[in-house]
Amino acid sequence: MEGHGSPLQQFFAMLVRPDNIPIIGMLALVLWFTYVGFKEARKNDELIAQGREDEVLRKMQE
Repeated sequence: MEGHGSPLQQFFAMLVRPDNIPIIGMLALVLWFTYVGFKEARKNDELIAQGREDEVLRKMQE
């Protein structure tokens, strides 16, 4: 593989090797759950800023 193709092509060839596929899946899951966590944190911060702290726990339990 050395000397064949651009560095980007070599990177993608290494990325899709069978032993690296689970790592790609875990990275996608980490990114997704990080997004969901920040989204929920923003909602909770907005509720707190509006003085509705009592609703935060109720919304989390729904």
